[in-house]
Amino acid sequence: MTGPVPTRPVVVTGLGLVSCAGEGVAAHLAACRAGATPRTDAATFAPYPVHPVAPLTLDGQIPKKSDQRQMEPWQRLGVYAAGLALDAAGAKADAALKAAMHLVVAAGGGERDYAVDGQILTGLRNAADPGAYLNERLLNDLRPTLFLAQLSNLLAGNIAIVHGVTGASRTFMGEESSGVDALRIAQGRIAAGQLDIVLVGGSYNAERADVLLIHEMGGYLTKPDYRPVFARGDAPGFILGSGAAFLVLEAEAHAEARGARPLARLDAVASDRTKRRDGSVAASLTGLWRRAGLTSPDVVISAATGCGGITAEEQDALAALAPQAPVRALGDLTGHMLEAAAPFGAALAAALVAAGEAREVAVTTVGHRRGEGVLRLTTAGEGR
Repeated sequence: MTGPVPTRPVVVTGLGLVSCAGEGVAAHLAACRAGATPRTDAATFAPYPVHPVAPLTLDGQIPKKSDQRQMEPWQRLGVYAAGLALDAAGAKADAALKAAMHLVVAAGGGERDYAVDGQILTGLRNAADPGAYLNERLLNDLRPTLFLAQLSNLLAGNIAIVHGVTGASRTFMGEESSGVDALRIAQGRIAAGQLDIVLVGGSYNAERADVLLIHEMGGYLTKPDYRPVFARGDAPGFILGSGAAFLVLEAEAHAEARGARPLARLDAVASDRTKRRDGSVAASLTGLWRRAGLTSPDVVISAATGCGGITAEEQDALAALAPQAPVRALGDLTGHMLEAAAPFGAALAAALVAAGEAREVAVTTVGHRRGEGVLRLTTAGEGR
């Protein structure tokens, strides 16, 4: 028989954040402390509000204009946030470190060029030969980097190209659960001694008519105005937010050897996928809470969507699991980012720990239609 698998402490050494709250850790901590209404655009896609990303000076992290032009907004956001995380970890100028650094990305299926979609559909109405017309337009109107929708692994590829992170990479797709699994795999491989350092995160562009259409067809959007996530009972649903979050995770000993300051320790990432029935979310969170080893968190960061049923169920479950801890809804800070929700919650938790505002933080991610996750972050260097 084999003995227990040894585990190594996994620490966060770099954070990169962009959202409607601004850019960087300081801006997000300030917004979290203020508790003010997040910046919202209720006009562009009326009656559906979105949380637009704050203006960014892309040259700071994506210096080549040619690189900027060939990326869609979701890629630019991710590459930008990844650069911030590398800077914060003291890794940006270390080519050898980045060559050994693995990359794990959570992202959706990319962005459609719906202006081209509209032109093609309009032209098809009067085309003498619709098949030939469609083939010609697809060949001539789509950019070389775009085939119907940009693939999510293009984000990982652009991070590798722009920032020189050239270790192995993998991409997770599947809405909120993909962000949980990206963190789970990265943390697990470092803890097991398979890797020393990983860049992990995700990005999302909410300012798109096509994604609003998709989610409205499922009945997942709230409208017409912003209300706090846990106060949408009579108008359930989420408000999408544009942004990105990346974290540099590494073995504690590895960080110490290169002189990097640990911001927090990522002790556990637990995930589940239940059939959504009454009580399933509460039961799942209760089991995940135990698996993550949570005791008495100082803060709970919830990526609750605001969707009917599951949000109230999560709120009640958290009141039972952590009755003394304030629950901060990530959607009230950044909006809902789907694949990037779990990385953003983990990054904000690490920022709170690093700032001395919490010693143990729980992060919950309940997907709008499937998947649940719970994370535990603690002060680096403390026993579990």
